[in-house]
Amino acid sequence: MRLLKGMLLLAMLVLGFNAAAREVPIQDFFKDPEFTSISVSPDGKHMAVTVPHEDRTVLAVLRVDDKSVVGKWDYGPNRHFRQVWWANNERLLFNVTFKTGRFDFETSKGDMYASNIDGTQRIDIPNGAYYRIVSLTPEDPRTILVERSIENAYLSKLDVYNGRLVTVASAPVEQGSFLVDHDRNVRFVSGAMNDGRNVTYRRDGDKWTLVHESERNGATYFPLGFAADNRHAYMAKGVDGKPESIVLLDTETREERQLSSNGTVSPSGFVWSSDRKTLLGVQYEDGIPYWDWIAPEHPETLAYAGLVKAFPGKALSFLRPSDDGRYLSARVYSDTQPSEAFLFDRQAGKATYLAGSMEWIKAGEMSPMKPISFKARDGLELHGYLTVPAGSDGKGLPLIVNPHGGPHGPRDEWGFNPEVQLFANRGYAVLQVNYRGSGGYGNAFEGMGYRKWGTTMQDDLTDAVNWAVSQGIADPNRVCIYGASYGGYAALMSAVREPDLYRCTVGYVGVYDLDAQRDADFMEHESGRNYLKDVYPPTKSERTAQSPAYGVERLKAPVMLVHGEKDVRVPIKNMHFLVSQMEKAGKKPEVVVVEPKEGHGFRDVENNVNLYTKMLAFFDKHIGAGAKGAPAASP
Repeated sequence: MRLLKGMLLLAMLVLGFNAAAREVPIQDFFKDPEFTSISVSPDGKHMAVTVPHEDRTVLAVLRVDDKSVVGKWDYGPNRHFRQVWWANNERLLFNVTFKTGRFDFETSKGDMYASNIDGTQRIDIPNGAYYRIVSLTPEDPRTILVERSIENAYLSKLDVYNGRLVTVASAPVEQGSFLVDHDRNVRFVSGAMNDGRNVTYRRDGDKWTLVHESERNGATYFPLGFAADNRHAYMAKGVDGKPESIVLLDTETREERQLSSNGTVSPSGFVWSSDRKTLLGVQYEDGIPYWDWIAPEHPETLAYAGLVKAFPGKALSFLRPSDDGRYLSARVYSDTQPSEAFLFDRQAGKATYLAGSMEWIKAGEMSPMKPISFKARDGLELHGYLTVPAGSDGKGLPLIVNPHGGPHGPRDEWGFNPEVQLFANRGYAVLQVNYRGSGGYGNAFEGMGYRKWGTTMQDDLTDAVNWAVSQGIADPNRVCIYGASYGGYAALMSAVREPDLYRCTVGYVGVYDLDAQRDADFMEHESGRNYLKDVYPPTKSERTAQSPAYGVERLKAPVMLVHGEKDVRVPIKNMHFLVSQMEKAGKKPEVVVVEPKEGHGFRDVENNVNLYTKMLAFFDKHIGAGAKGAPAASP
C-alpha cells in the first residue's frame, strides 16, 4: 500500500510538472482577445462589446440573454472604438481613436459618433474636438452633457439624435473636465493647462473662482461627484504631490472630511451607486488591487462587496450599473487569468457569464505574479512585481528585468500580462519595477523622474536587480534587461551604465537619442512640447550624456534591437543612429528585427510569433539553457 501511494504521488508530481512545463504556443499569448471592453445598457438587456481585430477595433451590440448580434460597426484600419456610452436604451455614443502600434498612445481626431443599437440613424459629430460625456440627462433622453476642448474647455448639451450642440458654459482651462450637480448645474471644472499646470475652478454665479493651482508634479485637488444633497462634493486631494485621498467637501463651509486613503498609491477606480449620488467604494492598486468600501451600509455596496468575495484570488473592476441598480456588471481578472465579464442580477441573486477575453489561456499553466518592495540606494521605497515560473522553487533563476514604457504616468500593475507569462512559461523570472517617475504613486513620486531619465531612474533598476540577487531569486550571472518604448531606452541605458550587470539587452521601439524625439508625433502639439521641456534633461550636454547611443563604447552585453518602420511615436531613426554609433565603436547588434508595415509595437500575430521566437532564442543563448555555463537541466 505504501509503495502504491508513493507511485501515485510520483505520478501526480510528474503530471503537475509536465502541466506547468508545457510550452504554451507563442501565438496563444498574442492572438487578439475576444473583447477589450463591455458596457451594459441601462435596462440590462444589451451589451456593447469592443473587439480588437488585427489593425483595428470593432464594436458590436449583443443581446445579453442569447448573445445574438444586434448591430456592428467597423471604421477601418488603425481606428479603434473607445469610451462607448449608452445615452439611453436604444442609442449609443462612441469615440473612435487613431493608433498605429501596440505600444503607442491612442490619439483622437475629434471624432464622436451616435447610432441606434442596430446601426440605424448613425450620425457623425466631428467639430474637430475630443468629446467626453459629463452627464446623462434622464429628464430629457434626447440629450446629454458633453465637454470638449478648443483652446478653452466647453460644456455643451448634445442632441444624440441629430448632433446639434448648444453651449452651456466655457472655462479658462485648456484641457478641462466639468462637474455638474444632480440638477445639472455647473459647479466645478478641473484639468491641465498646456504648460503643465494643474488647476481647479469653482463656479460662483457666472464667474469662475480659482481654488487650486500647482505645477505638473505638484499637489492635486479635483472633484469626482456630488452627494445627494448637492452641497457635499467628493474630492480627490493629494497634498504636496503625495498619493491622493478622497475627502468629502462641504461646498458652503469649505470643511473637509477624509473618507478614504491608502498612503502609498492614489485611487485607481471608483464605484458609484446607480443614481450616482453616493460614492460606494474606492479601488487601490497597492500590490494586489483591493476595494475600500466607504458606504458599507448602502444596499448596493453589499452587493458589490459580495461579488468581490465570490471571486477569491481575483480582482474586480465594475462597469456602470443599470439605472435601477438591478444589474451590476464586472470585469474579473487575476495574474494568471485574462479578463472575464459577468452580469449580476440583484433581484434574482444570479451572476451570468458574459464573455472571456482569452478563453484559450489556461490559468493552471500560467505563473504567479507577486508584489514586491525594496529600498533604493537613497532610501526611497520602490514597489513592483516578480513573476516566477510555475513549479519553480524561486531560487537562482535566470532573470529578465522588464521596465515599463511611458515613463511618466504609466505603471506596472498586477494582472495577466501576455509577455511576462510567455517569458515565465519558458523558465525565466521576470522583474517589473515601478521606478521613480512612474504613475500611480502621487505626482511628487512621478516628478522625481523628471530630467533623470538616464540617471536615478536607471539606478532604481540596478537596485532592483541587486535586491533580487540578494534574495537568492536571481542568478547574478544570468540577468538580461528588456523593454519597449521608454522601456527600450531603459534597457540600453542600463546596459551602458552597468556594463557588468547584464548578460544581454533588448530594446524594442526604444528611444536611443533623446534629441531624435523632437520629430515624434506629439511634438505637433503645444502640450507635447511643454511636456518634453519639463521632463527632459534641459541642456544638450545632459541629453547627450543620458542618451544610450552616445555611450555605446561602454556596452559589453550583446544587443537585440526591434523596430517598426512606420513608428511615429519613436521614429526608427533612433535605432539607425544607435546602430551607426555601435559600428563606429567596433560593435554591432547581434540581432535586428525590423518590420516595414508595423508602427510603435507589432500587432500582426505572425510578426509577433517571429519576434518572440527570435527574442526567446536570444535569451536562451545568453542566460537560458543554451547559455555557456548555465546549470544543467534536471533529468
